[in-house]
Amino acid sequence: MPNGVSQWDGVRNYEARNNMKNGMKIKDKVLFYHSNCKTPGIAGLAEIVKEAYPDYTAFDESHPYYDPKSNKDNPKWFMVDVKFVRKFNRLITLKELQAHKDDGLKGMALLSRGRLSIQPVKKEHYDFILELEKKI
Repeated sequence: MPNGVSQWDGVRNYEARNNMKNGMKIKDKVLFYHSNCKTPGIAGLAEIVKEAYPDYTAFDESHPYYDPKSNKDNPKWFMVDVKFVRKFNRLITLKELQAHKDDGLKGMALLSRGRLSIQPVKKEHYDFILELEKKI
C-alpha cells in the first residue's frame, strides 16, 4: 500500500454500505478487525482519508466485485480510502471482547452483529478497547 493508504472496496451489503457512505468522515479512526481467520479479533487502527465515493469495481466485468445491476449514473456501491495508523501490540480476540459484553462493551454492535463488515463504534467502546490493548 503506497503511503499506507488503501481503498476499502467490495462492500456488497446495504447496511455496511450505508454505514460507510453516511457515517465515515475524514480523520475517523477505524478498528481493523480480522474476521476470516482462525482467531478473529481487532488487530490495529486505520484512519479514513477519503470519504465515500462510487466503488468502480462494481462496473468492471472482469473484477470479482462486479455487479451487473450497478449503474455509473446512479451508483449503488461505495468505497472509502483508509490509511494504516498502527498495528496493535497484541490481537484483541473476539473471545476477549465477548467477555466484556456485559460491562465495558455492553451494546457494542460487533457483539450482536458480528457478520456485518462495517459497523459504528461508540467512543466509550473505542476507548475501552484501547485500554484492553494495554492489558497482557
